[in-house]
Amino acid sequence: MIRTLFICILISLASTVFSQEQERPNVLFIAIDDLNDWVGVMKGHPQALTPNIDALAKSGMLFTNAHCQAPICGPSRASIMTGLYPTTSGNYLQLHDTAIKKSNDKSAKSIFLPDYFEQHDYKTMGVGKIYHHGDAAKTFEEYGSAWEMFGPKPAKRFHYNPEWYGKPKGTQTDWGAYPTMDSLMPDYKSARWAMERLNQAHEKPFFLAVGFVRPHVPWYVPQKWFDKFPVEEIQLPPYLAEDLDDIPAFGQQVTDVPMMPTTKWLIETGQWKNMVQAYLACIHFVDAQVGKVLDALKESAYADNTIVVLWSDHGYHLGEKNRVAKQALWERDTKTVLIIKELDATPGRVSNKPVQLLDMYPTLVDLCGLPTNQQNEGHSLSPLLNHPNSDNWPHLAISSFGKNNMAITDERFRLIQYEDHSIEFYDLQEDPNEWENLAHRKEYQPEIKRLQAAIPKEQAALSKYSRFNLNDYWRNIIKANK
Repeated sequence: MIRTLFICILISLASTVFSQEQERPNVLFIAIDDLNDWVGVMKGHPQALTPNIDALAKSGMLFTNAHCQAPICGPSRASIMTGLYPTTSGNYLQLHDTAIKKSNDKSAKSIFLPDYFEQHDYKTMGVGKIYHHGDAAKTFEEYGSAWEMFGPKPAKRFHYNPEWYGKPKGTQTDWGAYPTMDSLMPDYKSARWAMERLNQAHEKPFFLAVGFVRPHVPWYVPQKWFDKFPVEEIQLPPYLAEDLDDIPAFGQQVTDVPMMPTTKWLIETGQWKNMVQAYLACIHFVDAQVGKVLDALKESAYADNTIVVLWSDHGYHLGEKNRVAKQALWERDTKTVLIIKELDATPGRVSNKPVQLLDMYPTLVDLCGLPTNQQNEGHSLSPLLNHPNSDNWPHLAISSFGKNNMAITDERFRLIQYEDHSIEFYDLQEDPNEWENLAHRKEYQPEIKRLQAAIPKEQAALSKYSRFNLNDYWRNIIKANK
């Protein structure tokens, strides 16, 4: 007992010395999978319970208009970690981590974010889902297991299997209370692993990435998390039955998700509230894991010398537009969570400026005083950290869903343009649900042309390593690309 206490004291003293000697700050890089804006401070759903994420946002900077560069896990994370747009790398669709830098010459020359920090004498550590396959790209010096990633799973699904209803397979979507204990969940294990690293002494400044899987499907967490959201009290997201009537036919083809449940099906089966309950339960569960890691940081020797960034890789529909999915260019799919707490952060800052997940790489390089990586295509968010709603922020948020399918977002408007040049255009201030396509309204043509000017004139060919079996449109593209 005395010996253990003595060792703990030595470690604490040593880590304090190391922390004080560091010339550069540490980075705690927290990723959450498939989390849209159903976060308390973002007011995406009135019943969301995220006290730990909320507290982090209130202690630093919340970006309310942050967008992914691709509305799918693999290419979104590839863009974040290489600092390249999909239109440059060709990584528009799902691909294995080991293929990210094989797509073309520009992706081959990119430097993964952890590798860049290692090149500047940082220790890099990671756990859980950082890239789409954990760290199959082998970019961290020390990496905790991705555990069972999306498990554990019951012997039989509870509520949904597409094959039960004559639909094509290809989704883990299901919901229900499982397993019995938090300790069986991969995210619980990832939090513990990260906490242990924060309690260790590190001679170098560190870059610690912690990737949480929930609320990615299947929406399974123990019963106690469901109990926080009585199903009879669940409030449903906004839904308009004829919402897709003014969507271009090509856009409907691109975003078709035949294996997923539709809102009409959820209404008919009485499962919509149960599904929303499960998503909220998973969010509340993962928020608790985030809280454990943040508490461990506060109690560590690194509390005053660590930058914290929290993000999710894209948004998610939970019944809006008759879909339960990502894989589209509407705001619900690309808008996500981005919070930054830099050193000596002024609490309570909020920015509504359009920003991108791609911007995290150059921002962290900037905040840590590292040389600029000239290959980065994002923009450092440091100017907004100092002036959250500065009129001098000229940048837009650019998202891709395959070559020549683009979304461009500013503070008020959103343009979606498809490969066949069909268009959707929304005034998000007047129509936050994107229910009225204004593309053919004469008075909006100047705004449409202004946003069209941001669409890259040259876009990289789709990587031959892409894998995507979403629908016939994408299957034909993948087949033609082989």
